[in-house]
Amino acid sequence: MPTLCPTRGYPQQVPEYIEAFRSFTMAHPRLRQAKEDLLDAIESSPPGSLILVVGPTGVGKSTLRRKVEESLTERLMDSMAMDPSRLPFISIEAVAPDNCNLQWRDYFHRVLMHMREPLLEYKLGSLKGEAERDRHGPNAAGPRGFTGYQLQQSLENALRYRRPAAVFIDEAQHLARMASGRKLADQLDVIKSVASRSQTIHVLIGTYELLAFRNLSGQLSRRSVDLHFSRYCSENANDIEIFQNAVFTFQRQLPLSGGFDRVAAWDFLYERSLGCIGVLKDWLMRALVSGLRNRNATLTLPTLEKTALSVSQCEKILSEAREGEARLAEANDRCRLRHLLNLPPNVSPPASESSTRGRKAQQGSPGRRRPQRDAIGKSQVSCG
Repeated sequence: MPTLCPTRGYPQQVPEYIEAFRSFTMAHPRLRQAKEDLLDAIESSPPGSLILVVGPTGVGKSTLRRKVEESLTERLMDSMAMDPSRLPFISIEAVAPDNCNLQWRDYFHRVLMHMREPLLEYKLGSLKGEAERDRHGPNAAGPRGFTGYQLQQSLENALRYRRPAAVFIDEAQHLARMASGRKLADQLDVIKSVASRSQTIHVLIGTYELLAFRNLSGQLSRRSVDLHFSRYCSENANDIEIFQNAVFTFQRQLPLSGGFDRVAAWDFLYERSLGCIGVLKDWLMRALVSGLRNRNATLTLPTLEKTALSVSQCEKILSEAREGEARLAEANDRCRLRHLLNLPPNVSPPASESSTRGRKAQQGSPGRRRPQRDAIGKSQVSCG
């Protein structure tokens, strides 16, 4: 991107610069790995499985979803050409309930709207009718007599007919904000039922609040896959190097030249982004807009300080991230699992077959002498 000249480019080119930086996406290593892991999970999971993608806020989960959706569209081009009714994916954002009671009929209706089901309003009644049913309970019939269960059946039939590779539910942590643990299990049972009956993989993407859905039951644990999209940590030297490279990449995309030493200031950029590339880009976006509005030709450190998240905001995000990371680390404690199974605490990986054969060859077979050199000459044998 060219550097902005302070004597020209106002105001005609300013929107172009802003939109160019807004649409720029950096394929950093953590994003590329998460994309490959999610595509592998979608391809290898049995139909009707659940995939949970968790990570801190601002790490780039929505960008990950868009990248995976693009890949699925490319992979299914030939299949969609032969079957025009097929969809490569379905993507919807979970709406936070305003009264801690998720309206599943609203969710089913919005998914069907996203799929552009033919004659949807004729089949399911008007939106006004939906609002009337909200006042009489989740399963009350509307003017056309459709209940929540019937809407769920309509969605399952549509999914079986349109055959998407996956259904993406972004901001899925909103589904976990319920009043009791029993209702929480019921929430995931609805998603599991839709996924199972339609034989469609559902991908739930959200913050660490989504961890409340993990292991609610043994059946759910067996049918779900967990993927962690983590931030870059300052404790890891390789992560720091990647983060610095990300800063330099964004620098080349900014139309404002740097008015400070980015090499010396990278730790401040890390401090207020917490190692989350999404947070960093949003921050640089705010700084860019502020600089352009003030007709600055350089991106100065005071501008970054002005547009950065506050210390208290960063502490809150970091606290949630560390708590989620700790919960994931605890869930992967193999020693604890072996203790519950009454197995020895040895957690070394099992030996390969080739190495086992090697040890057996060294040990020899019963009744057969090992090859060795015999002593020459007489020897004294003591009989005691």
